Amino acid sequence: MRDPADSSTGHGLERLDAAVADVVRATGASVALVYRLPPGERVLHLAVVSGAPGRITAPWARIDLGESIPVADAIRDDRLVWLGGREEVARRYPRLGLVLPYDFMLAAAPIPGATAAWGGLVLLWPVFRPSELSRAERDAIDGFCRTAAALLRQAGDGGRPTPPAEEPRVLPPPASGAAEGDEALAAVDFAERLPVGCCAMDLDGRVTYINAAATELVGADADFLRGARPWEVLPWMREPVFEDHYREAVVSRRPTAFTALRPPDTWLSFQLYPDASGISVHIAPTAAPERPEVHRPPPPFAELAGVASLYHLMHLAAALTETVGVKEVVDLVGDQIVPAFGPRALALLAAEEGRLHVVGHRGYTDELMDRFDAEPLTSRTPAVQVLNTGAPGFYASFEELRRDYPAAVHVDGMASWAFLPLIATGRVVGTLVLGYDQAHPFPPGERAVLSSLAGLVAQALDRARLYDTKHELAHTLQSALLPHTLPRVRGLDVAARYLPAGRGMDIGGDFYDLIRRDDTTVTVAIGDVQGHSVTAAALMGQVRTAVHAHATAGTPPGKALAGTNRLLIDLDPGLFTSCLIAHIDLAGHRAHLATAGHPPPIVRRPDGRTEVFPVTPGLLLGIDADAAYETTEMPLPPGTALALYTDGLVEIAGLDIEDTTADLARQFARAEGRTMDEVADALLDHATATAPRHDDIALLLIRALPGT
Repeated sequence: MRDPADSSTGHGLERLDAAVADVVRATGASVALVYRLPPGERVLHLAVVSGAPGRITAPWARIDLGESIPVADAIRDDRLVWLGGREEVARRYPRLGLVLPYDFMLAAAPIPGATAAWGGLVLLWPVFRPSELSRAERDAIDGFCRTAAALLRQAGDGGRPTPPAEEPRVLPPPASGAAEGDEALAAVDFAERLPVGCCAMDLDGRVTYINAAATELVGADADFLRGARPWEVLPWMREPVFEDHYREAVVSRRPTAFTALRPPDTWLSFQLYPDASGISVHIAPTAAPERPEVHRPPPPFAELAGVASLYHLMHLAAALTETVGVKEVVDLVGDQIVPAFGPRALALLAAEEGRLHVVGHRGYTDELMDRFDAEPLTSRTPAVQVLNTGAPGFYASFEELRRDYPAAVHVDGMASWAFLPLIATGRVVGTLVLGYDQAHPFPPGERAVLSSLAGLVAQALDRARLYDTKHELAHTLQSALLPHTLPRVRGLDVAARYLPAGRGMDIGGDFYDLIRRDDTTVTVAIGDVQGHSVTAAALMGQVRTAVHAHATAGTPPGKALAGTNRLLIDLDPGLFTSCLIAHIDLAGHRAHLATAGHPPPIVRRPDGRTEVFPVTPGLLLGIDADAAYETTEMPLPPGTALALYTDGLVEIAGLDIEDTTADLARQFARAEGRTMDEVADALLDHATATAPRHDDIALLLIRALPGT
């Protein structure tokens, strides 16, 4: 099925583009970005851009829903995010302020869906507007989000929507109303007669018109400049200040000016006047300033790299500091480098046990990567040689590559390649391969940028591999302390799940257990040891063992908690533990429950009524050796279901725990008619889709089957 939101020929695309144009016109925004969130994913894909070129928006082509970025916050919190200027941007979103240090206002809003957002909208304005959104502007934003939601919903009706395009659609600027015929010729004649320089650029920085006076001032003819970015073709303009002021004009939509030296001794003033269709530039001779903005010689790296590349590097560096595992590094590198630095494909390879392994790739097929995975470090290939020597390799054509590696076979369909060593703490840990589908010359400035980029990736990859190793060891320990399977009990449908926290290396103390005593009685337990550490996990194992021993001996729930509490007091671990124990009697159709500061269970009656069951509360284990724990009786007729859980399932920053527990009860009620395994998956899917979780989750579901 064709996705109307992505099809280049479908009415859905035209309607979405028209809706973007409408919201820009109604709000007066200078830039609009529309993001899509494919079902089941947590990465936003930039789909439509209005008012800015791709070279500026590239760092935000992919945004993880967990990032501290305005549109991600708007979607997670289901609210409008408003930023009233540069200071507020820098205070609330320092990474954004670092990469775009200009004056602008920003609004971000979610595109709502029935159960999860379809995506988000971002609008930017110049600062010369009111400091707050008007009611009409808010209504226009709301109207766009409803329209976009309807289009994306229609795209999914009757089939799975097509995935978002690799690159966003950049909408053309609105018609400028330029005169035609004699009027246009008159305007050109007027500009040519002026004694000062006049130049027009599109939003991508390319010259669309330049008059004779301007060509004389900058020292190049019109044919040479037309269609080019001046700072890329005029050697004396390869200073960061030129491109930086262009970017400022595009983002802030404010006039900007600077003074520059054309060698050997001609000082020129540049005044940039931007609008939605492009930039008009006024160029005139001027006296040498007392404190010139441009110095000679320029900083070598800044001169070679260019402002856009420097900004992309800054953005990537800031983002990489927040990654924790190899997968996050691979995803971020793929999402940032491919759109921002120009390659069509990349492969990230790491050395391990004498071989070079592919740890991630983008733009290459899995089948192709399988051919190059696990290459011996003794092989004569570019990726291995770069790792062994620590020297990068740049090849503008396959002929150049073949000269150094006669046995090379052209199998990836690329035209040019960069092989970059990943060097961290003085040692080469892998290779970054970039493939370009068009001939690419790799000038010195770009080589410097790519080498710096590889250094950033290497440090992040080295940290991530260490994190993954420790994380795997920690969670292997924790898994060993939890039951591998639950005993099968006739008359009970049981399911258990354990979900570690999304970020962080330390292991937690969440546990659950089911102890079968005879054919009709079982004891179930769930608990949470305070903290995330090996100590917490070890104490969890001791608590679970104590509860298991009491349950096997037939100790009632209240007394089992009291005995376990005294054990913790004797151990004096300095950690407290919550725990809930339930003794289930299938023959007598009842359950007895006791709790030590643990979240109350949720019960679903045979008729579908669901409630949070009130169990008499008791102190956390490990506080008072004389604490007593009351046992509460609950009827358990056939068809009744219980949900026992740890607080990681219901504790969400900024939300009342009573509200989140009530939401969990509603989700449990909707699961009638499904197995407990299916219900457990549904509850966790809902929880993780609602908001990021920062604590482990344990979940134990028990249902007394009808007829028992």
